[in-house]
Amino acid sequence: MKRHRHVLVMALLAGLFSLRVAGQALQFWMPQGFLPSFDSFQGSNLRYSTLLLIQLLILGLMLRTCWRISRGITVPDQRLGRGLAWAGGIYMAGSIIRIAVGLLVPSAPGWFSTWIPAFFHLVLAGFMLTAAHFHLRHSAVAGRRAPA
Repeated sequence: MKRHRHVLVMALLAGLFSLRVAGQALQFWMPQGFLPSFDSFQGSNLRYSTLLLIQLLILGLMLRTCWRISRGITVPDQRLGRGLAWAGGIYMAGSIIRIAVGLLVPSAPGWFSTWIPAFFHLVLAGFMLTAAHFHLRHSAVAGRRAPA
């Protein structure tokens, strides 16, 4: 039953990320005054077409992960959980450092002060850490129930 809590958190994070992707796409094709400018969404020098493709692939992976866990298709894996925890932890730390530099160093390059992408890197790191927690929590439970 607790797997559904992980799915709920991951689905909310995927939904947040989809709003970011949709907001930037809307500003690219049909700019709206109620949204931040297109440049506010752009945190790198990637061409927008490349960035959009990467974002759609990430979003697809996020949704696939949610679906597989919700259906019980994904088997909790302690090793995968540890890998996701390390990668997600490093990603989260790097994202927090990026934001801190943007806040504390006035002369930092613009990449450090593009707040929309910086926030959504926290969202992606949170997704990874939630997936890690799912794998670690449920593989440990499964391991305790296995006969010796």
